[in-house]
Amino acid sequence: MRRTGAVALLLMLVTTRTQAEELVVAAWYGNELRGHRTASGEMFDPDGLTAAHRSLPFGTCLVVGNPRTGQTVSVRVNDRGPFATGLTLDLSSGAAKAIGMRSTERVTMRRC
Repeated sequence: MRRTGAVALLLMLVTTRTQAEELVVAAWYGNELRGHRTASGEMFDPDGLTAAHRSLPFGTCLVVGNPRTGQTVSVRVNDRGPFATGLTLDLSSGAAKAIGMRSTERVTMRRC
């Protein structure tokens, strides 16, 4: 009985971890918007570690990873978007550079 309970708990933890991390398509934006206000009201800094998401609350911390490079970065949601079909996340160019992202790519995303 104990062993069954331990196995069930382990499966629950693995399932929870898997559900928390999503594979999404992300793009990045940079200098063309330097100095413009984000949807949260702050000035956009392309060198910062920020992101745009359609619905997550401003201030949400996300860990974004590039499966191709194995690099991860923590970003803070401060803007709305992306508005292009098929994209889930827009990263600042600083965040994209930190994970070795060259163009639109699949990335992992989870809350911090």
